[in-house]
Amino acid sequence: MQIRLASTLQPDSIVDGEGIRTVIWTQGCAHACPGCQNPETWDFKGGFLVDLEDVKKEMDKLEGQQGITLSGGDPLFQPEACTEIAKYAHKLGMDVWCYTGFNYEDLLKNKKTLELLKNIDVLVDGKFIIAERSLNLYFRGSRNQKIIDVPKSLKEGKAVVIEKYMKEKDQSMGPTKEQGIYI
Repeated sequence: MQIRLASTLQPDSIVDGEGIRTVIWTQGCAHACPGCQNPETWDFKGGFLVDLEDVKKEMDKLEGQQGITLSGGDPLFQPEACTEIAKYAHKLGMDVWCYTGFNYEDLLKNKKTLELLKNIDVLVDGKFIIAERSLNLYFRGSRNQKIIDVPKSLKEGKAVVIEKYMKEKDQSMGPTKEQGIYI
């Protein structure tokens, strides 16, 4: 099986989910959200095809990573390949975050995306909406997006958000004048 990627694996991210993570940037997205940070990943014929076994070999080389993050593009346009990556990440002891423009509830209706959800720990769902954009959000670009505890949601039969990430950052906790860096 192959997957279309936008770039090589990006280790050591601290902004694409909790902890130190490796981001797997998928290629292809039909949402075309105005203000998207990655419009170069929209083209379904862009990027490059890679065999999943090669992705797994790269994952085997990772060190000091808490997990992987599936982003893009939109990973949910390649659910079968992303399911295999998520399963392999769990086998390696890593957690799995995934960003999608789809809503959680809609993903439950499709057999292939539901299978992927069963292998994701945290889902950031919803299209990026520029009018809802904020730089004070944890791990999401716009206020409409939810950060969902997927295993708990599947068990409870409804989307369960992770409350600590749904709040806006407390800007009073930034660097102080005494630390030499302040805004």
